[in-house]
Amino acid sequence: MYKVMIVDDEPIIVEGLSRSIAWEKWNCKVAATAHDGLEGKKIIEEIHPDIVFMDICMPEMDGLAMIAAIHSQFPDLEVCVLTGYRDFEYAKEAIRLGVTRFLLKPSNMDELEEAIGKMCGNLKRKGITGDEPKRDPQDEEAAEAYKESASSSFIVKNALTYIEENYTKKLTLCEVAEKTYVSQWHLSKLLNRHTGQSFSDILNHVRIEHAKELLKNPSLRIGDISEQVGFLDLAHFSRVFKKQEGVSANEYRNQVLGK
Repeated sequence: MYKVMIVDDEPIIVEGLSRSIAWEKWNCKVAATAHDGLEGKKIIEEIHPDIVFMDICMPEMDGLAMIAAIHSQFPDLEVCVLTGYRDFEYAKEAIRLGVTRFLLKPSNMDELEEAIGKMCGNLKRKGITGDEPKRDPQDEEAAEAYKESASSSFIVKNALTYIEENYTKKLTLCEVAEKTYVSQWHLSKLLNRHTGQSFSDILNHVRIEHAKELLKNPSLRIGDISEQVGFLDLAHFSRVFKKQEGVSANEYRNQVLGK
């Protein structure tokens, strides 16, 4: 049977969907429920459901980022959004990121059953019966399938934006992965596939580009600039700067100011 998961912070919605639909009619069973997005994401990673019904307006959650994360890590997963958030552009973006149906609350039984039928049909067309073991999302074949997807591109864009906005502090891959709702392994793979660089290379590049701007101000000491752009150690800053620019920070400053 297909495993269904329901994620909604309204218990009445979770209870209603679980009990009011004849799931067995669709060869489905409700395998798990969750009342917030982060709990839902964790359970999805544990049980690998086939179908997810979820709200995208829950506390502590960026709905579009969550959808992108789920679809990027589990490309075969069918997702139906069930929400009270009425925004056409938002709905359009959610569908672009891999959502099969975007339903507004309150939805009637016909809409819900149409969505279930559509998702079950999609699973069958993918050759998924609900009985076979799930494909490992860390498998290289799976990686090829999602590397150019809209959801993966969305995650990379969000990760790069977060790095750009937080490069001055001690930033880790773990923190950026948490902000984009994916595992460190998955984010590392996506960054490498989409940019050709590792997380540390991307972070260092951003820091050095900002350092180059600060070096144009002769009143700033190089040690201070190093700290301002997030390096804890001047020697490390110097090594990274020379590796990226081919000259030392002081030589770069002299070249810029000497023009």
